[in-house]
Amino acid sequence: MKRIYLICLLLSCHFAQAQDDLKSTFQRIYEDINTNSEAYERLKYSTEHLGHRLTGSEQGKKAEEHVYNLLKSYGYDVKYQPFSAQSWARESLSLTLNKTTVPSVSLAHSPVKVDLQADLVDLGNGLETDYEKIGSKIKGKIALVFLHILPNSGENLKNLHRSEKTALASKYGAKGIVFINSVKGNVLLTGTASITGKLIEIPAICIGFEDGMKWKEKLAKEKVVADIKMHNKSDEATARNVIVSIVGSEYPEEKIVIGGHLDSWDLATGAIDNGLGSYAIIDMARSFKKLGLKPKRSIDFVLFMGEEQGLLGSKAYVQEAIKSGTLGQVKYMLNFDMVNAPIGFSTSRDEMIPLLDSIGLLYSSIDSDFKNKNSSGAGLHSDHQPFMLQGIPSGSGTGGQLPNDAGLYYHSDNDVFKLVDKRGLEQTVRVGAAYLYGLSSVKDIPAQRFSDAEIVKFLDSKGLKEPLMISGEWRWGK
Repeated sequence: MKRIYLICLLLSCHFAQAQDDLKSTFQRIYEDINTNSEAYERLKYSTEHLGHRLTGSEQGKKAEEHVYNLLKSYGYDVKYQPFSAQSWARESLSLTLNKTTVPSVSLAHSPVKVDLQADLVDLGNGLETDYEKIGSKIKGKIALVFLHILPNSGENLKNLHRSEKTALASKYGAKGIVFINSVKGNVLLTGTASITGKLIEIPAICIGFEDGMKWKEKLAKEKVVADIKMHNKSDEATARNVIVSIVGSEYPEEKIVIGGHLDSWDLATGAIDNGLGSYAIIDMARSFKKLGLKPKRSIDFVLFMGEEQGLLGSKAYVQEAIKSGTLGQVKYMLNFDMVNAPIGFSTSRDEMIPLLDSIGLLYSSIDSDFKNKNSSGAGLHSDHQPFMLQGIPSGSGTGGQLPNDAGLYYHSDNDVFKLVDKRGLEQTVRVGAAYLYGLSSVKDIPAQRFSDAEIVKFLDSKGLKEPLMISGEWRWGK
């Protein structure tokens, strides 16, 4: 009994020492970022001097080079991870409805040249049930679709991504699709209408809320003819993820990937989407280097390009890891996409919650803004997706609000630096750095990589099978 007591005492002391070491590092991270964070100023410089960061464009290339050199200046060995992408850039667009010009914007990967005149048909939310109701009446016509879910549409309707709604329109024979944005003030939104990152067969465009609802009401009473004239540019291009790595001190063959997309759309400067996430990650890397942190697991800091075109950069990272046989080293993926002032942490896997709670409890004793409100759930359409589809658990900071109603201006010409809140951005850096260090330093990651059978069960339970089947990314049969 005495021996068992001594063993328990030693284990207890070891655990307490580990807790103290972790808390001490959290304190150092907190103080460094409060004093030395460069995230806000670096993002400001990027928006003012680089502009947008569209994948495949000259400005996208400049952004890649700028971040490469910035990380190198912190003392890292930096590498590019190139991949092929189909570049796309808008040139001109004209939309008239019954010969009345309506302000509009092209969605990315629409065809290079369009000269289309056809009747407009109201398809409501643009879900599969909406097409099934009207059958072949949409063939040869142009679908008018609400970008999100219309009020009074009934309960438990799950929205689809604009690319999935476009795929449905094409599947049912529509010759084009016009989205009504849900943001008031006739804000115009862009984004890709392609699932694959390749050109789509039909033009996809967006019009403002007030304009859209006016024409939706008119369409209920009379025939509306749409005339779309569109020119875009497209070519094969090379884009590059930017990566820096830290080799783990005890488990170098285990890895935490922390990523966020550097690319943005071209209507503005992408300050929120995803300047918030990408420049937070850059500053986390700065802090780790400045403090000389030595996590037990290896870490890859990844600035992905091509997210907006269909998760191209994160798919390239995963495919290269599969090819090299190293994907099994990735134990957890942290994705920071439009994260601001997090007060908790979200994870794709329930079994991670006790560990996240324990890390958060330690960190919240240092940072009173952090409330340790952790949760689990899963979704699609950001750079965690390719990892999740390979069974790898993922997570991100959560619970904070975007500043200055910035969520309304997602993908729009209003996504500019004045929306950014310095305090909220630095809170993202602090929380992200603390959780990254915690996950890279604990003895075990509770969530193991899923087998194919477990992935199917997981995705089905989260309601993700239908959108993945529509997108053609469901690889497990029916």
